[in-house]
Amino acid sequence: MLSVHTSPLDQPGIGDAGGMNVYVSGLSHALARRGARVEIFTRATSSALPETVILPGTDADGRVLGREQARAILLGDEVDVGVVPPVLVHHVAAGPFEGLDKTDLPGQLCAMTAGVLRSEAARAAGWYDVVHSHYWLSGQVGWLAADRWDVPLVHTMHTMARVKNAALAPGDAPEPHGRMIGEEQVVAEADALIASTDAEARDLVELYGADADRVHTVAPGVDLELFTPGDRAAARARLGLDQTRPVVLFAGRVQPLKGPDVLVHALAVLRASGRPVPDLVVLGGPSGRPTAVRELVALAAASGVSEHLTIRPPVPRPALVDWYRAADVVAMPSRSESFGLVAAEAQASGTPVLAAGVGGLRSVVADGVSGRLVAGHDAETWADAIAEMLADDAARAVLGHGAREHAQRFGWDVAAEAVLHVYDAAGEHRTAR
Repeated sequence: MLSVHTSPLDQPGIGDAGGMNVYVSGLSHALARRGARVEIFTRATSSALPETVILPGTDADGRVLGREQARAILLGDEVDVGVVPPVLVHHVAAGPFEGLDKTDLPGQLCAMTAGVLRSEAARAAGWYDVVHSHYWLSGQVGWLAADRWDVPLVHTMHTMARVKNAALAPGDAPEPHGRMIGEEQVVAEADALIASTDAEARDLVELYGADADRVHTVAPGVDLELFTPGDRAAARARLGLDQTRPVVLFAGRVQPLKGPDVLVHALAVLRASGRPVPDLVVLGGPSGRPTAVRELVALAAASGVSEHLTIRPPVPRPALVDWYRAADVVAMPSRSESFGLVAAEAQASGTPVLAAGVGGLRSVVADGVSGRLVAGHDAETWADAIAEMLADDAARAVLGHGAREHAQRFGWDVAAEAVLHVYDAAGEHRTAR
């Protein structure tokens, strides 16, 4: 696995860490549960990081592997049925540890590739069977690694410049032309491409000229054991939230692309029209620019809804489920979304979702079953949607039940099984070249 610009060990919801981190981590562990040895390479962002982090596996009885058994697996012993191998996360030194933005990383891809190749050189010949890269930066590294090792390259885009540029938020800078060229190169070289939705698969073919036979749709998974329905009052008590106030939750990075400003404007519309104004909890940190949170706070003050806005830092995933349970509705007014993992997690927790009808959200949210899809990003439209959702407790409860049922189709074990088939198809394509 290659995840150059963000580590699966990072806390999602701030900086560049988001759904992709969860994807790489969840998929890697699910593949390990099927006996696969998974190694993840990511760029080191601190000199304090260990060169390799070993995420322990388990034996056939579910106990954490002993040192000798884990060592034997890491050295190449066959993996017995029922054994879950350790997952390795390698931190590769590629450029300064700090001070590099994602836009600076193309200049470090040579260093990153060199680090990955050196790691493989210490292994037995033919150690890796497939390279799976995530995001275009990783795809550039994966292209060279797969070519050097003569193994198939499988690539997951996560986001695409052409799609993102077509749905820019006001004032947002477009993705550079160099990124689009890099994406085109990866699409052309990959033996298989994994799309999260059918819509993303179409974009790969229509916008990037991908060979449709090499594009495979595999929906990302959700930890269905962690994200489950629970008692709302108990969750609110644990979080210190008012039991009587309606709560709208936004969980994700604070940046124009994700649209938290749309929700603040919607609160202002509700206030101006004399309708009840719910509490908006934003669970996330700045992304793209360090002033993003301060800008959102200033917008709320200028709109007269400061008392209704609470901003909290992102939390670890075991704590995130309480926030989903505590909310009356989870809102995702994203301007572009390749999948929408937050929506899937919220639904698995039994909470309906209000989502913009864009990208992958149209597949993740079943309109009228697990939530509502909102057309556009107009504040008045969102205000009406929020008011309608919060006004009918019974209808919202029905949507919450439908949300949990709908979420059952998204499981990491199902996703991992499908990805293994994609790896096989990629191998066949490389052999036939």
